[in-house]
Amino acid sequence: MADQELELLPRGEHQTASAADTAALRIAVILPCYNEEVAIAQTIAGFLEALPGATVYVYDNNSKDRTRAVAAAAGAVVYSERQQGKGAVVRRMFADVDADIYVMADGDATYDASAAPGMVRRLIDEQLDMVAGARASEMQAAYRRGHRLGNALLTGLLAQMFGRSFSDILTGYRVFSRRFVKSFPVLSAGFEIETEITVHALELAMPTAEVTTAYAARPEGSVSKLSTYADGWRILRTMLALYRSERPALFFGMIAALLTLVSIVLGVPLLVTFIETGLVPRFPTAIVITGLMIIATLCLFAGLILDTVTRGRREMKRLVYLQHPAPGGRR
Repeated sequence: MADQELELLPRGEHQTASAADTAALRIAVILPCYNEEVAIAQTIAGFLEALPGATVYVYDNNSKDRTRAVAAAAGAVVYSERQQGKGAVVRRMFADVDADIYVMADGDATYDASAAPGMVRRLIDEQLDMVAGARASEMQAAYRRGHRLGNALLTGLLAQMFGRSFSDILTGYRVFSRRFVKSFPVLSAGFEIETEITVHALELAMPTAEVTTAYAARPEGSVSKLSTYADGWRILRTMLALYRSERPALFFGMIAALLTLVSIVLGVPLLVTFIETGLVPRFPTAIVITGLMIIATLCLFAGLILDTVTRGRREMKRLVYLQHPAPGGRR
């Protein structure tokens, strides 16, 4: 990961961006919400206090409670997204909201709003495209053991797949530049969106940073929407799919190597027998070996062809990315 230096931003230690920065750049706080009546007002108030010049957008995802009404009363601009899932909401927010800097968090009051000005300041000063807020909490209720273990495993796996990563790939607290948001073709539907965001930054080699931010327990009466096992499985599948699409030569090359190895293991005894006797005693096995080698060859060439396609697609995304200036940069 680029700019891997971690900086601790304690909860409650309020930092405010300068008035000049706020006036010059349009800052949007975007909050995807589903049944957050209990916590959304507190979340909005925290970000309005931390970023006085920002506009807070709440995108309600078919809530069955009073989330929309409470958010509007708290001073947010409220919209609805009917397609269920956090990924669908993020896709809509990134498409609809026009700003220079985007602060994304959850509407459950678990993320430290007072850390936002420092994250925005770092994005501007270093002309970064994303600053991720790695979660740190001493409260068991805030970060359940299953979630913590799953996050660690998935983060480590992503680092093995793509060679570099962040310490918390599943955090929902991030600050983006406009060029990140407008070059990101959101494909995920659910909580796997954070993984897709991370891979997008890594694949385009964007300048990024990560800071450690406090993470609190949900307010009483607020319920987590994340399922440890179901969403964990979806995130794992997303990582494998992204690896297949972003690293096709390696993905299909490993399959080809495995099939070739199986063919060799099955073929050596037949070859020894043929050398000794001139006969092929297990003809069906020879057919299987031939089929495996043909499939391995097809996989190898498929990976090479798809790698060329992926490179062209990545170049196109890079060109779209370069159409927008860096945060605080000149157009």
